[in-house]
Amino acid sequence: MKTARLNTKVNFGLDKPVTKSDVIEPLKRKNLYWISQTSGWSLFVIINLLIISSFETIPLNRIALWILLGILGIIFSHFYRLYIKKNNWANLTLKKIIPRILIASFVVALIIYIPVYISGHLLGVEKDAEHLAAAIIASVLNVTSVVLVWSLIYFAIHYFENSKKAEIETLIFEAAVKDFELKTLKAQLNPHFMFNAMNSIRALIEEDPQNAKDAITKLSNLMRYTLKIERTETVSLAEELKTIQDYLDLEKIRFEERLNYKIKSTADADRVEIPPMMVQTLVENGIKHGISKITTGGEVDVEAKVSGSNLIIEIRNTGKFDEEALKNSRGFGVSNTKHRLSLLYGENASLAFTNEHNNTVLTKLKIPSGGSK
Repeated sequence: MKTARLNTKVNFGLDKPVTKSDVIEPLKRKNLYWISQTSGWSLFVIINLLIISSFETIPLNRIALWILLGILGIIFSHFYRLYIKKNNWANLTLKKIIPRILIASFVVALIIYIPVYISGHLLGVEKDAEHLAAAIIASVLNVTSVVLVWSLIYFAIHYFENSKKAEIETLIFEAAVKDFELKTLKAQLNPHFMFNAMNSIRALIEEDPQNAKDAITKLSNLMRYTLKIERTETVSLAEELKTIQDYLDLEKIRFEERLNYKIKSTADADRVEIPPMMVQTLVENGIKHGISKITTGGEVDVEAKVSGSNLIIEIRNTGKFDEEALKNSRGFGVSNTKHRLSLLYGENASLAFTNEHNNTVLTKLKIPSGGSK
């Protein structure tokens, strides 16, 4: 999922410019509303006329009354909708909204039926005087049931749209927070080893000028890489491993013969896109907590391959993994990496540390070879 780019503040889209869709969508909704209104009440009238016509012939004046009822239904249910919106009924609890809907449906039905009854009297529609009261009650209840159904449909649509809108807003918020956290974590990845490398190069200039020039080139490559990652979300593993090689060559200036390394990667693994500086941070962690604490130094082996749908990266370094010491460390390398993995891949990625034989620590990183979650 692509996220909005953030600078000094999180932008939740509240200040975005008005687009063409912002104008067209409300018009579409308005047209759909009136089409639904007209269709719904027309269907109610047609169904009632069909039912009545199956028992008797309907005179034109009675058909006119039914058409009038449909028109009044469209008009007064619209005013009912405006009243609902004005009084913000959609935000009321179910306990409060149900009695309001029942009462309002009956009142709206009366408002619709009274003009129809008066018009029927004026048009001379015959009435069964004996059953007049029952007929009026039945008619009002009939219209009430229609308004009640109208109310239920209206609130159901409103609830669905609100749920959908809330879900979208939540996704936008989560994406913005995720993007902000990732940028914050990435901003912390300016490696402190650069200061060590500069000191080592300064000492090397007098002893071995040619190697000092090569070291400066490698350092500039690393600095260029750290600048690049500010503008990109992923890099190829091949590019990351080239950076690790430059990093290890610079560390060899400091450790001299105390540090040896090997890097091995398959062709399909080289093409996999990964978060920048993730593997480099783990290699740096192995040197900091392993090799640097051993007088005789040690070795770092990096091996990468694709297994199924995952990229597997194994880093072996001389030393011993101490979880408590790692927790108490002031560094943020491992915690940073775990946090980034969680944000980018969720449960589809893993990072594990294991003590192997011969005083060796295995760091195993598994991430999907097809991208983030």
